[in-house]
Amino acid sequence: MIGKLQGVIDYTGPDFVILMVGGVGYKVYTPEILSPKSTVSLWIETVVREDSIRLFGFSTIASQNLFNQLTTVSGVGPKVAMAIMSTIKTETLMTAIATGDAKTISAAPGVGKKVAEKIIVELKNKMGGTNFDFGSESSVLSDLLAALESLGYRRMDIVDMAQKLVSNNPDADVSKLVPMALKEISGK
Repeated sequence: MIGKLQGVIDYTGPDFVILMVGGVGYKVYTPEILSPKSTVSLWIETVVREDSIRLFGFSTIASQNLFNQLTTVSGVGPKVAMAIMSTIKTETLMTAIATGDAKTISAAPGVGKKVAEKIIVELKNKMGGTNFDFGSESSVLSDLLAALESLGYRRMDIVDMAQKLVSNNPDADVSKLVPMALKEISGK
């Protein structure tokens, strides 16, 4: 079993890289955006199927663990897990799961509302070492996202910024957070 590979990126494809390690080129599927000719170290998850053996690579162990958790959900195989992780940052995805934000998860290609809700139900309480207690922060975040979406902003463009605003201003309500978010969006 391969646990970790370190080498030089020889080629980048749409969802994979060829990683040269000791003269051998490994095809590694990854949600990461990696530059050719760069030296990288990737945590490897090997998935063996009846007709193939595939390597999936992640720059952090947290990303690898999240991939493994996602693939435990029925209906979510490695391909769907990679699509989710390629679209949504690890921290954002973990927050979406913890807060029940199916809309953010369903923004990934191939993930509908039912699959997103299934991911939340099955993973919310078993994210190893990532148990969140957002309490009222969850509803403030949901309200802030809804307010910004009603102004025409896409969820995938605003979710990271909104999460930072809510966690950096725990006592602020939505009426205070919306102007702060608009300033952040406009770059002022």
